[in-house]
Amino acid sequence: MLRVTFSAHDLTSIRFAYSPLREVSTGVHALRTPAGRVLHLPWFQQVRPRLGGELAPLLDLVPGGPYLPDFLCPVPTSPTPDLAGELAALRATPHEIIRADLERLAEETPGALTGCALQLYREPEPGLERLVAAIEAYWRLAMAPHWPRMRNLLEGDLLHRARQFAEHGPAGVFAGMHPAIRWENRTLSLEQRPQEWSRTLKGEGLLLAPSIFVWPAFLYRTDSPGQAAITYPVRAIATLWERGTTPDPGALAAVIGRSRALLLGELDSPASTTDLSRRTGLAPGSVSEQLTLLLAAGLVTKHRVGRSMLYVRTSRAQALLDG
Repeated sequence: MLRVTFSAHDLTSIRFAYSPLREVSTGVHALRTPAGRVLHLPWFQQVRPRLGGELAPLLDLVPGGPYLPDFLCPVPTSPTPDLAGELAALRATPHEIIRADLERLAEETPGALTGCALQLYREPEPGLERLVAAIEAYWRLAMAPHWPRMRNLLEGDLLHRARQFAEHGPAGVFAGMHPAIRWENRTLSLEQRPQEWSRTLKGEGLLLAPSIFVWPAFLYRTDSPGQAAITYPVRAIATLWERGTTPDPGALAAVIGRSRALLLGELDSPASTTDLSRRTGLAPGSVSEQLTLLLAAGLVTKHRVGRSMLYVRTSRAQALLDG
């Protein structure tokens, strides 16, 4: 078990951010180890036929073992970074860090340091350029068609965790994050780690990063210098590949109208107008119009997260649905 103890300062230095580059590396890992990831089956079926030899510089770095090279998952500098900014940070990675991470990859997954991974170890500068080109190709093939939906889910999680932190402190943030993550008396316990190990944070804080493809596990980086980080499964992951609509709330629809009742039923987690249109089959303009009415009635609230405006139902709306 791993235990991370927080100082008083660290309790106020928890921050939240997602990472497109982190989704790239965890997505490749999911493709390598699909067992137990049935929720992503629709994505697997679409993506696998598109993978080709031009992706080897990326695929060789994620052979499917327990360790993902840390330099593939740089610590985000903002809550909602874009891929271009993260690729710039990847290009600037010191060569000694790349080699150290690849040596650890060879230790954790014997035989992994071959092919393009070995070329990167020997010649980091040209190897990084080949890696960036492979990541960009992978993004176009596997991520870009689905990124708007993924980003909405990730940004909704950031909003939820921030609200939980404001209202309930760290205990609210970690509640329900993952069955193997527990918070008690300023100490975070990660039961997934097989060895006993502990670390006391000394002002560097903790990064919490929701992820689409880390599900059903989680990742942690606590034994490296710098800010500790935990990558955990995003909330409402089961809704990502859903098609169709939510069952009509019935009696409530007769009072406030079918479309508005349908939207309220979908807003158990934050969502954008685009996401709601996809889920319900309503036109984007109609969704926007109905949300405006629900907002005026105090049945939904809206919050800007990054580039998206996300809506979520209020406690008043929840009471109507429960009734």
